[in-house]
Amino acid sequence: MSNLTKKARIFATRAHASIDHRRKYTGEPYIVHPIEVAEIVRAAGGTDVMIAAAYLHDVVEDTPITLTEVLLAFGGEVANLVGWLTDVSVPEDGNRAKRKGIDLKHSASAPAEAHTVKLADLISNTSSITKHDPKFAKLYIREKELLLDVLTKGDKVLHTRATKQVKTYKDSL
Repeated sequence: MSNLTKKARIFATRAHASIDHRRKYTGEPYIVHPIEVAEIVRAAGGTDVMIAAAYLHDVVEDTPITLTEVLLAFGGEVANLVGWLTDVSVPEDGNRAKRKGIDLKHSASAPAEAHTVKLADLISNTSSITKHDPKFAKLYIREKELLLDVLTKGDKVLHTRATKQVKTYKDSL
């Protein structure tokens, strides 16, 4: 593990722990999810910047940490990638469908590195949601099908894996 990725893992662990952030269905410390995403990115041959961003991908959305703090701690390359991985919609933008549409457009414009991390995030979350919340999973899977349509610049193996995962769940309905 490089100094950058180690620093990102520690930073993300502290950020999520500072609010006692836990996984919705299991109650585990939230950091288990970013660790899984980072490991998927690492296995796909991601760079240290991509792996660091994978650890940090939810800190701006889910903790008091700002993108400016990420920039100061990790520099522009990591902060830029985290910015692409952070949802840009806010509750005032409307209902879930409207917000997801705004975030989908943001993701579509993201660079290939962000698409790869987003695919790893999708793989991790899909596994958890389909296992623990079949009712919500129906809506979630429809949203992820749309997301997969725009994540075309990411790692092809991860895209295929995510697509199969979504299709397998959809076929089981």
